[in-house]
Amino acid sequence: MESFNGDKLGNEDQSDNQASHSCCAGHKEQGSPQLKYKEGIADHLKFICPMHPEVTKMGPGSCPICGMALEPEEIQLEEGENPELKDFTRRFVFSLVFSVPLFLVAMSDMIPLFTISIPHGINSILQLFLATPVVLWSGFPFFQRGWQSVKTRNLNMFTLIAMGTGVAYFYSLLATLFPSLFPDNFKNAEGMVPLYYESAAIIITLVLLGQVLELRARSKTGSAIRTLLGLAPKVAKKVFEDGREVEIPIEEIQVGDHMKVYPGAKIPVDGVVLSGKSLVDESMITGEPVPVEKLIGSPVTGATVNGTGAFVMEAKKVGSETLLSQIVKMVSQAQRSRAPIQKLADQVSSYFVPTVVITSILTAIIWVLWGPEPVFTHAFLNAVAVLIIACPCALGLATPMSIMVGTGKGANHGVLLKDAESLEMLEKIDTLVVDKTGTLTEGRPTLSEIKTFNQFSEDMILTFAASLENLSEHPLARAIIEEAKKREIKTLLTSDLNYIPGQGLVGQVDGRFVCLGNEKLLSSHGVVVDEMNQYAEQLQKKGEGAMLLAIDRKAAGILFVSDPIKKTTAEAISYFKNKNIKVIMLTGDNKHTAQAVAEKVNVDSFESEVLPDRKGEIIASLQKEGRRVAMAGDGINDAPALARADVGIAMGTGTDVAIESASVVLVKGDLLGIVKAHKLSQKTMRNIRQNLFLAFVYNSLGVPIAAGILYPFTGVLLSPIFASVAMSLSSVSVIGNALRLRATKL
Repeated sequence: MESFNGDKLGNEDQSDNQASHSCCAGHKEQGSPQLKYKEGIADHLKFICPMHPEVTKMGPGSCPICGMALEPEEIQLEEGENPELKDFTRRFVFSLVFSVPLFLVAMSDMIPLFTISIPHGINSILQLFLATPVVLWSGFPFFQRGWQSVKTRNLNMFTLIAMGTGVAYFYSLLATLFPSLFPDNFKNAEGMVPLYYESAAIIITLVLLGQVLELRARSKTGSAIRTLLGLAPKVAKKVFEDGREVEIPIEEIQVGDHMKVYPGAKIPVDGVVLSGKSLVDESMITGEPVPVEKLIGSPVTGATVNGTGAFVMEAKKVGSETLLSQIVKMVSQAQRSRAPIQKLADQVSSYFVPTVVITSILTAIIWVLWGPEPVFTHAFLNAVAVLIIACPCALGLATPMSIMVGTGKGANHGVLLKDAESLEMLEKIDTLVVDKTGTLTEGRPTLSEIKTFNQFSEDMILTFAASLENLSEHPLARAIIEEAKKREIKTLLTSDLNYIPGQGLVGQVDGRFVCLGNEKLLSSHGVVVDEMNQYAEQLQKKGEGAMLLAIDRKAAGILFVSDPIKKTTAEAISYFKNKNIKVIMLTGDNKHTAQAVAEKVNVDSFESEVLPDRKGEIIASLQKEGRRVAMAGDGINDAPALARADVGIAMGTGTDVAIESASVVLVKGDLLGIVKAHKLSQKTMRNIRQNLFLAFVYNSLGVPIAAGILYPFTGVLLSPIFASVAMSLSSVSVIGNALRLRATKL
């Protein structure tokens, strides 16, 4: 065990029908029918693009950058009817009704059991009749979004689909109405110009099917938040002063109300137990299955489930202030944030569609110049196949889908991430800096012993110490105050109170000058502490903390406090050691106490008597060495270090200041929560890389095959119809892979 030496470290306003985003502000949203998300609700909700969270709009619509359907920014408990899914499902069914007979008519001479022979003139008119509703109505959203992408210069998947199906349909239309315009080298062996109505119609049908599957899969990514929202009870039993119990809606509960919670009922809001006792199942918030005992004064959390006992509680936080509401808000924000790894996909996507269009043109030219007869037919089909198979959508979905599922999974296990960047960075840490009190230890110290000097009594020492600490929220102060209450000791009038960081308190108590703190504080006020130090060191070496008390500059006594180490601390530290992550403990305690705790939990190094600003300096020094640092703490004095660290981790049992300064919040103040967060980061980032690999490999292989690169060696060509199947499956496969995170174990 080494003692860690820090010195060695070296919008503008938009109308309701206008989307706004950073790179395309001001472009009108023209491509979305005003569908109802839920009768009377949709137009009053803000919608957002999962791939481009900077794009927002009041009411449903499509993203002007990628063309994807926007989603509600705030997930609702009642999912309602997705207007995009409903519309695309209706268009798919309609197109299927026309596409099946169209396929049979177009392939009548190639289907063995389909012996009906239709004259070419009638056949072409029949195909035109069947294909037109599919292309012009079912495929209308694709052409609409494709045109929008050209206008805004944000070429996307719908640009390629519109070009491919549009060219196939209008080429066939021209061949049907004006066949004499085409030279002989465009005609087949029968002297007819080939028609591609079935390709255009079936491609649209298959793409619609892919969109329906994708939208259904995307809706599942919000299941974690809906699960959390569904935890909240609808009603609660309010207890009035006369003892009456009245059932009221949860929305009517006010801070200070008294609520009766019966066995098996959900706790309505955050509060504290006033009377009674029970065991409470908090697994839906913390992910831990073991019920927690609740006694008088114990905090309780809304939406957790009461066990066998009944109790009366006082409401402390209601509405949007409850822990459950804060969790839902934080998860929603994290799901819409962008991870740094997304930049790679963004850079590729920005060049992707123009590259595909150029590739399609080059494909047609190569087939015309060097392809076999009929050259124009081959050129046309392969150029369309290239346009259809390319799917920038899969590339864009690779990261945000995994982020949405991963952050939701974390919330179900008590791990809250404020943004995707912290999720990505957490995987890369090589150093974990932890505070001692409340992080490695329970954070609920108790007064274990009082040693008196100079004929002062224990009660007198406790009286003066409790009076000085009466207004403090520090865990050590609470230990003294609780012991004073047990002994029914009344505090005295205190004045001129002064807190000296890293040393302790001085002030006037009942007209007498009192110092309470460490050796440095008492010595600086002229108190002789030699005898006190000798006794204090004996217990400090066992891990107990000591607070020295002087009255009128005379040694009065020592108050010893013990703060048990959490049972899970050793297991968590062992995990990080196995991952080659260095664990450093920082504490304001003296060296003897710090060393005793450090040896018990087996951290790599420690530093004692650390002042609040020193923690930040240590983090900065580690970062200068090139280390990626995560800092875990729960106190006000940890806030600067949490903010400076690469990843700040706040224990949910800590102060609001610490939680606000951190990028990761653990609902349960436990180091195993950090283990879960690290595992979640690793698995989510692995999932993202898998998705990016799938998208890159798909496009890297799909486009050349569609262009006909295998033809010289195998004689194989990829039909535009099969290209559309592959394109649809690529997006669905990426989303399906992201959804696997829901089943992962932390």
